[in-house]
Order: sequence, then structure tokens, then C-alpha cells
Amino acid sequence: MPGTRAFLRRWARHNWQLYALALPSLACVLLFSYAPMYGVLLAFKNFNPRVGIMGSQWVGMKYFRQFFSTSIVWTTIKNTVILSLYSLVASFPVPIIFALLLNQVKRGKRFIQTITYAPNFISTVVLVSMIVLFLAPSSGFLTKALLSMGMRDALVLVRPEYFRTLYIVSGIWQSMGFSAILYIAALTGVNPELHESAMIDGADIVRRIWHIDIPAILPTIVIMLILAIGGILSVGYEKVYLMQNGMNLSVSEVISTYVFKTGIQNAQYSFATAVGIFNSVVNLLLLVAANSAARRAAQTSLF
Repeated sequence: MPGTRAFLRRWARHNWQLYALALPSLACVLLFSYAPMYGVLLAFKNFNPRVGIMGSQWVGMKYFRQFFSTSIVWTTIKNTVILSLYSLVASFPVPIIFALLLNQVKRGKRFIQTITYAPNFISTVVLVSMIVLFLAPSSGFLTKALLSMGMRDALVLVRPEYFRTLYIVSGIWQSMGFSAILYIAALTGVNPELHESAMIDGADIVRRIWHIDIPAILPTIVIMLILAIGGILSVGYEKVYLMQNGMNLSVSEVISTYVFKTGIQNAQYSFATAVGIFNSVVNLLLLVAANSAARRAAQTSLF
């Protein structure tokens, strides 16, 4: 043990610069990631602002039982799962395909990247405002285009059957270019000699992409898929809430919007915290299951 302590002291003395560089990041993680976990106690207490969290009455699993006894619980869970699964199936392959195609472009590559990255920096409020303007019943140019193509109803924004399509398509347009950055970076590590050899052997572009590029980025694809599956129930409330109206509420009410309405608007902090914990626990279980499946199937995993 004395030898171990001496070794650690020498290590710290010779590497104190590394610890100094890591200290701000560590402080941010502790302050913004771990310190707020103290608020988890709200889910198990009847929160009273006058006495604080620790002084509030302990009620155990009351708010969890209350959540599962409400009439809207299964509707919100179903809407969240359906919207997440549709988004995963429709939007997850798009950045991969875009990165593979962009990797084959020789001229104008930077211009294409800039154009496709730009929508990612549009705020959610602006994006939804654009959707409302473009699909306005009387003046929206997209509405006019759809009507000219045979669509019978101009009320796209209020029809429940169109909500998920609008949400997913607008999300793909906004995030496609930025989400492709990881795959483009992974493709830069492919040895050009592999493509040259394949071209000499007569392989066309499709075969080179299938046998060279896709295997090169497969570990990245698996990792991103694990993270996506781990966030199945983590549909952000901002965009959904802004696109909601009285007509599409039956398909647009998800867990995050329900938490926002009960916790912020109705000041039911303990109940909203309990719903949020349920959401996080399910996501954690999905993440662990997806990671285990990926480790067995593709020998690639997060942990």
C-alpha cells in the first residue's frame, strides 16, 4: 500500500495539468447532471413549496399509481411509442444514405453540406411557424400544391392522420445533414486503395458502397441505433406541443407534453416527476436491452 500511494502521488504530480483541464468538465457534469437528481425525491413526496422537498410529506408510490389509473395514460404511451418508432424507421436510415451518397460526390460537396446543415440551426418555434405558413388552408403554397395534385382537404394542420407525417418529414428535413456528420467522418477513414482495387476488379458504385463503405461505418451505425432505441420514449415536447391543436390531440398527446401540462401549467410537480421517472426507467431498460442485443449480434456495444 505505501508503494501504491507513492505511485499515485507521483502520477498526480506529473499529470496535474490533465486534472486541471478535466476539472471544469467534471464540475459541469456534477453541477448540471448529478445535482438535479436530488429532485427525484419529488416523485415520492407530496411537495409543499413552503417546507421544501425534505420537509414535504412522504407518500411513496402514490403518484405512480395515480398516473397508471388516469384515463389518458395508455393513450400517451401509445402515441409516444408510435411516433418514436415511426421516426426511428423513417428518419434513422436517411442520414446514412445521405452520407454514403455525398461521399461519392466530387464537385460541390461543401456547398451541399452547408445547405443540408443549415436547417439544423433553425429553432423549433421557427420551424413550426414555417410549417403553419406553408400549410395554411388558404395561402400556403404547399397546400395549393397538394390540392393541385388531387388532395381533397386543405385542413392538413388539424387532421389527426397528417400529424405524424408532418412531424417526421419536417424532422428529417431539419436534422438529416447534421446527423450525417458522424457517418461522413467515419467514411473519411476508409482506405482509398480499397476503392481503387474494387474499381480495377470491375465493381460499380453500388457494390463498392455495399462491400466497402457500409462495413466501415457499421460500428457507428450500431452505436447510433442503440442510442436511438434507448430514447424511444424521449419525444421532445417543444415541437409536439407547438403542433398540437384540439383536432389532433388524440394522436399528438405524448408523455413529454403530458408532463409539461401537468407539471408546469397545473403545478403538479410531484406527479409530473413521477411520470418523468417512469419515462427514464423505460428508456434505460430499452437502452440496456438494445446494447445487449447489439453486443451479441454485431460485437459492437456502448458498454
